Amino acid sequence: MKNLKLKSARAAFDMSQQQLADEVGVTRQTINAIEKGDYNPTIRLCLSICHTLGKTLDELFWEEPPEKEQGI
Repeated sequence: MKNLKLKSARAAFDMSQQQLADEVGVTRQTINAIEKGDYNPTIRLCLSICHTLGKTLDELFWEEPPEKEQGI
């Protein structure tokens, strides 16, 4: 699943993928893969991204399950 919250938060800071990658110590390709939903980052990387963007884990990485899975 794409991480549009991360992409939106990064854009709000007017940060490129490369700038965020440099701040958190990974490659641009890693940030791209996280945003595309192709890579599940470690909790340490998630926390570093959250700290850099001034967000909480829930704000950037929590996904509500679809209603069907919630039994609704």
